[in-house]
Amino acid sequence: MAKKIYVLDTSVCLTDFNAISHYGNNDIIIPLKVLDEIDNHKSRQDGVGVNARGFIRFLDSLREKGSLIKGVRIAKGKGLLKAADYEVGVLPEGWDNSIPDNQIIATAITLTEEQRPLTRPRKVIVVSRDINMRVKCDSIGLNAEDYVREQVVSDTTDIYTGFIAHLVDDQTIDQFYGDEEIFISNEEVKIHPNEFIMLVSSSNEKRTAIARFTGYNKPLVKVAECNSGKKKHSAWGVKPRNKEQSFGLNLLRDPNVPLVSLIGKAGSGKTLLALSAGLEQVLEGRGDYKHLIVSRSVQPMGKDIGFLPGTMEEKMMPWIAPIRDNLKYLMGNSNETLDTYIEQGVIEIEALTYMRGRSIPNAYIIIDEAQNLTLHELKTIITRVGEGTKIVLTGDIEQIDNPYLDGVSNGLTYAIEKFKPYELSGHVTLVKGERSKIATLASKIL
Repeated sequence: MAKKIYVLDTSVCLTDFNAISHYGNNDIIIPLKVLDEIDNHKSRQDGVGVNARGFIRFLDSLREKGSLIKGVRIAKGKGLLKAADYEVGVLPEGWDNSIPDNQIIATAITLTEEQRPLTRPRKVIVVSRDINMRVKCDSIGLNAEDYVREQVVSDTTDIYTGFIAHLVDDQTIDQFYGDEEIFISNEEVKIHPNEFIMLVSSSNEKRTAIARFTGYNKPLVKVAECNSGKKKHSAWGVKPRNKEQSFGLNLLRDPNVPLVSLIGKAGSGKTLLALSAGLEQVLEGRGDYKHLIVSRSVQPMGKDIGFLPGTMEEKMMPWIAPIRDNLKYLMGNSNETLDTYIEQGVIEIEALTYMRGRSIPNAYIIIDEAQNLTLHELKTIITRVGEGTKIVLTGDIEQIDNPYLDGVSNGLTYAIEKFKPYELSGHVTLVKGERSKIATLASKIL
């Protein structure tokens, strides 16, 4: 197969600093404008800043081997990496040469023109996470593609839901409710550990039974129904209102499942459910967890208001306000009770920035708005988990504020798909809004 030339856009480098290692024996071109833009992001204290600094270090390690302008071998069996500029005047008439994206496109056009006279011209491809950048390239005949290495599914509709319906004989339903052991074989249906299954009678679809699958050699486990009316099925006073919330509470209470992910639209109850289960197990002593740690992605919606004054706690206050609202509600709307637990260190509201380097044992950790995290950031957080710790990831993949991520490339989606075959994890997709009628309607029609 003929070697290709890939021109990487700034968005790719800021999504994955190791991106240049994933193109085999093909050559990689880094436009000078990309280097300039990456330099502007290196001081950021988030995942974009981490990738910017990592990318600069990567280039510096290559620079020690040779000249970036002439080309340096990335690694054995890999292609060359070059820094390149563009020829003035190659852009189409009317295009603004001062726009960064246009300068990167101009670099790709220059490379394409250099290949034309050759006997075997190589294909030049612009790689960008920016949709409009790819559209502009296509409009002038340049090849362009998305950076898809971190996409574990092709579409958000393909994301693992943690729930499956399965037809069985009517007799099986009777046996299940009669407390007989029911097994599912791998020949019947493909199902993952801790996935919830609704057994549906083949003779009467209204006859159902809900269970949790733990393994092909293990019997199905009963799941408490949300309409059971029993107090033990509520957590810290919060009772599940639908079957998906019942599934979530089941996993949140299980100490044998240290990683739980909950996704759902606004108002589906994912954060409140996670907090209520955490408070129950930490404050009521129903688990071995010594404290509750809550954090969320610091990613603004809309235009950022800039730097905030004060201590770390004061800086975090605007970001963790939704978490405090939920905790205050669960504490009977008492600020004093909540503040007391925070002062005692039983409840910690932590900035994700300060998670790095920590080893956190015997804690119940909740990471809210995890859809705004990159794979690298989420890996950093999960690898902080010590013995006896449970970590809960919540988020809405339809509300991503990070410009370098989408529904199929964010860290939360990646974690859901990669962890689903393992018994140590469980996932639930909450589908019904429970906040209010107007919130549910808004999530559907807006």
